[in-house]
Amino acid sequence: MDPRHRNNPGKLRPTAPPAGQHTLPTPTAIIFDIGRVIVRLDMERAFEPIAAAMQGAGAPSGKCLSSEDTWALIRADECWDKWQEGRISPSDWHRRLMGVLKLSLTLEEFRDAWNRVLNPQTILSDELFAQLGARCRLALLSNTDPIHVECLERSFTFGRYFPTRIYSCGVGASKPSPAIYQAALDSLGVPAHEALYIDDIQEFVDAARRLGLDAIRFEDPALLAAELRRRGLLQGTGGPAVP
Repeated sequence: MDPRHRNNPGKLRPTAPPAGQHTLPTPTAIIFDIGRVIVRLDMERAFEPIAAAMQGAGAPSGKCLSSEDTWALIRADECWDKWQEGRISPSDWHRRLMGVLKLSLTLEEFRDAWNRVLNPQTILSDELFAQLGARCRLALLSNTDPIHVECLERSFTFGRYFPTRIYSCGVGASKPSPAIYQAALDSLGVPAHEALYIDDIQEFVDAARRLGLDAIRFEDPALLAAELRRRGLLQGTGGPAVP
């Protein structure tokens, strides 16, 4: 998963419209990002063991790396985009990182550590997706890799509500490339102006808007609920159920 999260502390949070106010067109399809929208990404949970192993083996910088430092080092690798877009295999990525990080984890040990970033306690509930799925078509659109895809499909239940699931490693393109958004629209069978896209990264929200999609920058479930009500997709005053 791509765990970038761009906050602007100086920016005022948007004011939610009055409860039940339907002010925007209702989409026929909703496309959700996964990381930090549906699934919590826990850097510390995933990379502390790797950082500790690096320290034991002699970290490249000669000092103990934090989980965030470890993640930054991994994302800076020249093969990162190839990994996210499915152009190298899990075994090749494993060998690559073991060399870069100077570690000797087996592929299975590395797979287990890599998947620990996906916190099993989700941000949004299956109940919300059931409600939305009764009103429009649903899709997932995520920059992610084959190891995380396997874990998401096996260990999380929300996928059942998303007949369309577009992963960067499966289509050979990643956000903000127009190609990955178009892959989702083609699979859904809807034009851009009939689709709503939800992501926590402003760059990816902007890319969707340039293609003609309606788009929401996800910040928290309550604000998302307000935006969905504005589009006639939710009723009442409460936010989406949070697990």
